[in-house]
Amino acid sequence: MTAATISAIRRRVAQRELDEVIARHTLYMAGRNGGRRALLDHTDLSGLDLAGRDLSGADLTACSLEYARCAGVIFVGATLFGASLAHADLRGARLTRADLRGASLRAADLTGADLFDADLRDGMIAQRMRDGDLKHMIVDEAAAADLLGARMVNANLTQAKLSGSIARHTDFSDAVMRQCKLVGADLRNSILNGANLEGADLVGADLRGASLRNAILTGAGMALVEAAGADMTGVLTDTIAGRPLSELPEDVELLLRKHALFVATDGARGQPLDVSGYDLRAARGLVGAPLTALKAKGAVLAGMALDRAQLQGANFEEADLRGTVLAGADLRGINLKKARLNFADLRGANLGPLLIGADRLFPARLDEAELRHANLSNTSLHQASLCRADLSCAKFLGADTKGADFTGAILTETVGLRRE
Repeated sequence: MTAATISAIRRRVAQRELDEVIARHTLYMAGRNGGRRALLDHTDLSGLDLAGRDLSGADLTACSLEYARCAGVIFVGATLFGASLAHADLRGARLTRADLRGASLRAADLTGADLFDADLRDGMIAQRMRDGDLKHMIVDEAAAADLLGARMVNANLTQAKLSGSIARHTDFSDAVMRQCKLVGADLRNSILNGANLEGADLVGADLRGASLRNAILTGAGMALVEAAGADMTGVLTDTIAGRPLSELPEDVELLLRKHALFVATDGARGQPLDVSGYDLRAARGLVGAPLTALKAKGAVLAGMALDRAQLQGANFEEADLRGTVLAGADLRGINLKKARLNFADLRGANLGPLLIGADRLFPARLDEAELRHANLSNTSLHQASLCRADLSCAKFLGADTKGADFTGAILTETVGLRRE
């Protein structure tokens, strides 16, 4: 391939023509007569309105969507290779499995966007000439994969490919970046506060000056990472974050069995377990375990499997339960005050009140808890107290919230919440 380059010119498209192309694309996807796939490669769509439109599978190679209104647009599986989306409004857009190699997202707003398995690696457009040589095509000054200054707050970047991308000063706050490929990415001075980077590949990435306060980096590849000046306050890694289990008086599995006996015999035998302040992530056998009245204040259980566990009346105040699976668990009367449950799976869990005796009801307490991105679908929150809790982006589909107290709670961008 020769080192020479050629220039490519984008054809300007008016809003009316774009609307007609999208209408035919809609018919095409429905398999109806008159339908035609949207072929918008090398077009200039800057400043146009695509909000809420469905362009799944469309070809937008090297097109310009600069300053375009694309909130809620559906680009599932679309080709945006070498496209410029600089300054575009892509809030809530769906870009799952989209080809964004070599695309520019400079200063674009992708708040809450879904980029699951999207490809944002570097890329270069080339064209084969008559003599057989390939020549680079220049359509923009910024043709590399560029996220400089973009806003990715609450975005889903699970399994997205960003290796080699430029993401300086980019805001990834609370983004879901599990298994994200960031090999050699330039993340200098970026904001990754509260981001979930579990299992992400950051080998050779540049994190100098970045802020990763309270980010999750368990299982992440961090070899050769440059992190001078990075703020790692509260970052959760595979390193023990609390008291080690070795400091317990006996093996944790034995203590769990003793606690189970204590619960089964109403305190006549066995002994209650207090693991407050311990890092329990290495413990086994907690799925479905009888852990009623467990004391675990300030304990670390992030990312653990506790589905179907019996945790009635347990004390998890100020505990770290980020990413923990509590699906189907019995959490009646539990104390989760100031606990961190961001990204936790609470589907079908029972957070209703615990009845003790004939007339004593203890509601579940989640006051001031962090539940950003938590999944509370089909969960019972009957009479639960969620005062001043942070429920941003949490899912409540099918949840029972009758009598729940949301006084002072942060409910930004919640999904399916019906307050009764």
